[in-house]
Amino acid sequence: MRLSNLSYIIVVLALSPKAWGENLKLTHQECVEMALAHNEELKKAENSVKQADLDKKIATTAYLPKFDGSTTGMYMVPDMDMMGYKMQMRGAYMAGIQLTQPIYAGGKITAGRKLAKIGRDVADEQLRLRKADVIAEADNAYWTYVAVRSKVDLMDKFFNMVDTLYSQTETAMDAGMATGNDLLRIQAKRSEIEYQRQKATNGAELCRMALCNYIGVDMNTDIIPVDSLPKCTEPDDLTANISDRPELHLLEMQVKASEQQVKLTLGDFLPTVGLSLGYTYYGNIKLKGMADVGGGNYFPFTQKYEDGIGMGMLAVSIPLFHWGEGARKVKKAKYAVENARLDLERNRKLLDLEAKQAAINLVDGRNMIKSAGVALEQAAENLRVMQNRYEESMSPLSDLLDAQTQWHQARSNQIEAITQYQIYLTAWLKANGKL
Repeated sequence: MRLSNLSYIIVVLALSPKAWGENLKLTHQECVEMALAHNEELKKAENSVKQADLDKKIATTAYLPKFDGSTTGMYMVPDMDMMGYKMQMRGAYMAGIQLTQPIYAGGKITAGRKLAKIGRDVADEQLRLRKADVIAEADNAYWTYVAVRSKVDLMDKFFNMVDTLYSQTETAMDAGMATGNDLLRIQAKRSEIEYQRQKATNGAELCRMALCNYIGVDMNTDIIPVDSLPKCTEPDDLTANISDRPELHLLEMQVKASEQQVKLTLGDFLPTVGLSLGYTYYGNIKLKGMADVGGGNYFPFTQKYEDGIGMGMLAVSIPLFHWGEGARKVKKAKYAVENARLDLERNRKLLDLEAKQAAINLVDGRNMIKSAGVALEQAAENLRVMQNRYEESMSPLSDLLDAQTQWHQARSNQIEAITQYQIYLTAWLKANGKL
C-alpha cells in the first residue's frame, strides 16, 4: 500500500533523529562560552593549575621545621642477664617527639621553591593556550555552520529562481512561444540544483553535529545561529607581536626551569647542615636480683626504671670525593639549559613567522571579500540584463541559465570569503596572543 504525500512526510519526520531534538538559538559569544565550559582538556588544564598551587605550598614547607612523634612497645623473653641481675622488659615502652630543622641544603630548598613557582606559571600559560585553542575551534565551527546554512538558503533561492523560470517556460510552451527542449534544459538544471542542495543540506547537518559536540549538547539539538555572516573589520595594526603568546612564555619558563635544575644538581654535592632536637620517655623496665644486706644474707629486690632523655644534634654532611660525579652532572644540566635556549630562539622565529603569515592571510582575505563583492555586483547586473533580454526574446534561454548560475556562484564565493576572513581573524588574534 502506498502512503500519501502527507503520510510520507509524517513518517519521515517521526523517524528522523533530529526531529526529537530541541531548538537552541545560539549567538557566537554563547557558543564560545559553552565550548569553554564543556571542553575536557580545559578542565584538565584547570586541575593542573590547582596541582601547581599545591606544589608551590609543598615547596614552601621545606623551610619549616618538621615534627615527628614515635612510640615503641616491647615484650622480651627470656630476661637478659646483666652481671648477675636480670633485666626484665615485659611491657617496656618508649615514646618521643623529634624536631628537625634544615639550616642549609646546598641551595636545593630555594631552587625547589623557585621551580614550584615556575611550575605554577607554566600551568597558567598552558591554561591560556588551551583556552585559545578552544576559542579558535569554536569560532571555526560556528562560522562554518553559519556559512553552510547560508549556502543552503542560497541554494533554495537558486532553486526557486529556476523553478519559477520552469513554470514560465511551461506556460510559454503551452502558448507556442517555447519549445520542449527549453523545458528539458531547465528541468535538467533544476535536478542539478536539487542535487547540490541536498549535498549542502548534508554538509550543514554534519557541521551542526560537530558544533553540538564542541559545546556539549545533545547531538540531536537543532542549533539556530543568531548571528548572520559578520561584517568584516580589519585590525588597525597588523604588526606581528608575539610577546604575549603563551607558547613563547612556556619556552622562556623552560629556560628558567633548566637553570634551577642546575642549582638542584649542584646542591647534591654541597655541604648540608641540619638541626635535630628530641625528647624520649621510657618506662616499665625492671632490674631484678639479690642484694647483699650483710652477714651473708641476701634480699631479693626489684628496681623499676622510668625516665626521659633529651637530645640535641647538629649534623653537617660534606661531600669529599665522588670521582668527578658532581662536576659531570652539573655540566650535563648546563647543556640542558643551552638546549632550552636554542629551542626558545628557534621557536621564537617560527612564532614570529606564523604571526606575520596570519597578517598576510588577513589582508588577502579582506581583498578576496572585496573581489567577491565586485563579482557579485557584476553577476547581479548581468542577471538583470539577461532576464530582461530573455523576456524580450532577445537572448536565448542558455544565456539566462548561465547568468543565474554565475550569480549563484558569485554569492557562494562571497559567503566563503567572509567566512574564511573570520577564521583568518581568529587565527591572527591567536598568533599574536590576543585570544
